[in-house]
Amino acid sequence: MCGGFTCSKNALIALNILYVVVASILISVAVYGQASSLVGNLPIVGGILACGVFLILVSLLGLAGAVKHHQVMLFFYMVILFLLFLVQFSVACACLAVNSDQQEMLARQGWKKVNMDVRGQIQERFQCCSFDKRLANSTGEYPTCNDVDKICCHDGKITEDCWCQPCMQKLKETIDYAFKLCGGIGLFFSFTEFLGVWLTVRYRNQKDPRANPSAFL
Repeated sequence: MCGGFTCSKNALIALNILYVVVASILISVAVYGQASSLVGNLPIVGGILACGVFLILVSLLGLAGAVKHHQVMLFFYMVILFLLFLVQFSVACACLAVNSDQQEMLARQGWKKVNMDVRGQIQERFQCCSFDKRLANSTGEYPTCNDVDKICCHDGKITEDCWCQPCMQKLKETIDYAFKLCGGIGLFFSFTEFLGVWLTVRYRNQKDPRANPSAFL
């Protein structure tokens, strides 16, 4: 029956295979982004790669423990997964609870920390200039407002009615969507981790019907 030893074992194995697939996707995205220079911020790439490697190691620990019904492996897997659940659940709730003022404050801090090349890529991609105040000349912004305004104006002529808005106005919806998306995905996967903890606790306390009756003790 589904509540028996075999069902718990197969469910735990399937869940860890899902974690391996997710970890492989994270590692592939990080490697592809670094190889094709799509992501210029190396700490972001390193963080994604580290999360993928850590998740795949935890998943392999869970797979080995589930296949062998190894009590020690399952115990450490359960503890690590529960800690991951607490961290990810807290971060997901924080992302969903961030209001527009806090988003703007975080975006302003990030804007000040990135280099000029990244600012230039953002301004060209979103067709905006500066963060919240337009700069008419090159005073720390690359490219200048005049350069970006030529992109915003289809004919390339800058007039009083044709100019690029500050980037915060263009990025507001994107930032809000990113926070909600990250929070929703994090919340979903945190509950899968809680499911993994519950399955592990249940599986550890179940007896293998094919094993020696005294082996469980």
